[in-house]
Amino acid sequence: MPNVRNVAIVGPSLSGKTTLLESMLFAAGAIGRKGSVKDGNSVGDSAPEARERNMSTEISAAHVDFEGTTINFIDCPGSIEFQSEARLALMGVDAAVVVYEPVVERASTLGPIFKFLEQNQIPHIVFINKMDRTATMMRDLLPAMQDVSETPLLITQVPIRSGEDVTGYVDLVTEKSYQYHSGAASDVIEMPDSVKDREEEARSMMLETLADFDDELMMKILEDEAPSIEEVVADLRTAFDDCKIAPVLIGAAEQEYGVRRLLQEIVDWAPEPDHRAANHGLDGPAAAQVLKTFNTQHGGKLSLVRVWRGTIRDGDTVNGERIGGVYRMMGAHQDKVDHADAGDIVAFARLEHAHTGDTLMIGSDVPDEANAYPRAEPMPRLYGLSIHAAKRDDEVKMATALQRIHEEDPSIEPQQDSDLHQLVLWGQGDMHLQVAFAKMRNRYGVEVVSGKPRVPYREAIRKPTTQHGRFKRQTGGSGMFGDVQINIKPLPRGTGFEFTNKVTGGNIPRQYIPAVENGVKEYLVQGPLGFEVVDVAVEVFDGKYHDVDSNEMAFKLAARLAMSEGMPNCGSILLEPIMEVHIHAPNGATSRVQQLVTGRRGQLLGYEAREGWTGWDSVTAHMPQGEIQDLISELRSLTQGVGYFSAKYDHLQELSGRDADLIVEERKGELEAA
Repeated sequence: MPNVRNVAIVGPSLSGKTTLLESMLFAAGAIGRKGSVKDGNSVGDSAPEARERNMSTEISAAHVDFEGTTINFIDCPGSIEFQSEARLALMGVDAAVVVYEPVVERASTLGPIFKFLEQNQIPHIVFINKMDRTATMMRDLLPAMQDVSETPLLITQVPIRSGEDVTGYVDLVTEKSYQYHSGAASDVIEMPDSVKDREEEARSMMLETLADFDDELMMKILEDEAPSIEEVVADLRTAFDDCKIAPVLIGAAEQEYGVRRLLQEIVDWAPEPDHRAANHGLDGPAAAQVLKTFNTQHGGKLSLVRVWRGTIRDGDTVNGERIGGVYRMMGAHQDKVDHADAGDIVAFARLEHAHTGDTLMIGSDVPDEANAYPRAEPMPRLYGLSIHAAKRDDEVKMATALQRIHEEDPSIEPQQDSDLHQLVLWGQGDMHLQVAFAKMRNRYGVEVVSGKPRVPYREAIRKPTTQHGRFKRQTGGSGMFGDVQINIKPLPRGTGFEFTNKVTGGNIPRQYIPAVENGVKEYLVQGPLGFEVVDVAVEVFDGKYHDVDSNEMAFKLAARLAMSEGMPNCGSILLEPIMEVHIHAPNGATSRVQQLVTGRRGQLLGYEAREGWTGWDSVTAHMPQGEIQDLISELRSLTQGVGYFSAKYDHLQELSGRDADLIVEERKGELEAA
């Protein structure tokens, strides 16, 4: 197996992940000139949609050779709306670098990232970025971060300050001091007197944490015997591999402070590829897993994969499809190679039936679940917009574009609602969907019109009525005749629709009764208020027929006529769908979340500590479906972007007053326009 490390770069939005990748690539000699996110010429964020917004909108792969080791990087978006991309990619790496800026108040944004890494046993280093421009003290920052991490955060470097500026650091493993140089490696310097006490205290804490996992080290500490550097490094490496600690490093990516040390620690600490592969415990032929799908404008479909076992060559058959090329990725740039070994992260070309998350096996049809590598659980749908092509002739092109965008990002999901005659595109938020629309425009030439999705309102009745309906037409020769008498009455909420035949004496021949029922059902699709009618019973109890002129169509039309004349007398009421909503957020925001629910006409059902999430609560409520369409936007603003919810239909509830009047008026306008 080659000497390889596979590492994802993750962290909250604006923490500097792409800048850190650019500096590591430059420092290791993988690129000759360092680009920037601001100038739109970085290796990461190469997609047009990312450069338009100066932010990551999809994962990006790159690689360096450092100290005889190949490091494959996957730069992940930081925005919470693109976390599905990050989670899918994280399933294919051996370690992660969590990038964070030194802001105590934003520490909660690390919670979901740490939780995912811990749940999936992915070792991670924390890199505190932008240390050149902060007065924040590590003694204040680290406890705030530890509050949202189950894994002990192990400080391994102490900053050296000159006034408020951080000019270097002390390595707690070797107890050597270093001075930063912008764009160059750090120099070893004598440890300043001002930092000696802090260094001694921090090193003692580091050793005590490591001693929790090594009895021999614990004995040395108790006997005041100093462990060797080799012993400390070995303990640190073992604890890191086993996800028992998360080492914390400091630096400033833009200035290249601490970047070379981070590269060295990735080589020294990150597990080799066979370590995580062995943890999966799957044997068999050569296999890979799709981490990301790219549909390029000129190169066709590319599947970014992690090779887990064996060697896979250009032209090999995986899952019944022939690989049309193997490429090493450097952002948008592709270098063709003839094969990929276990541990490599490369792109396979022209696998039309391969989807993100799929396991690919040599010479195999799609492997069964027992032979598939774990994939990230899909994220819940949180935000939807109804869409249609701006030009009617582009509907087919739009369908193709949506299919390809869903292949690239499975959390973008189109759903056809046949009842409401709308296509809803679901995602993680408005930005997420706007990026999807930009892809449709830039790559597929399809302009999309979007709007707020219709809510499936229903209507019911308060009181019963009896109605006669007759349809008669004579146009020469045989005519049409149908005559029915029906009872209409309300049913308990949630019952649905009931039809009963109480005709006696043959006044309506039996073969025409189904036509009466069909006529009733056709009317109920759109009642007096303009919505589908539910919870109603219709009983046909009498009628008349003609031997020559009666037929099924005549009785269906007679039934519709009876319904249209009788329903306005039944006291129609508007019903709105109520959802059972579970909102998850840090407990410091629980009271604000409850106010958010009540402010959107919700009914609080209670809250409790979220199982398995320290410092988080789950609030349960009933909320009108019409009030949760943009709920995620306000929820994120209350929770620094980390809160989210799930919702499922619960029941229908009567809506009256001004809100109901506005909805009915709007519906009337829609019907008139149609």
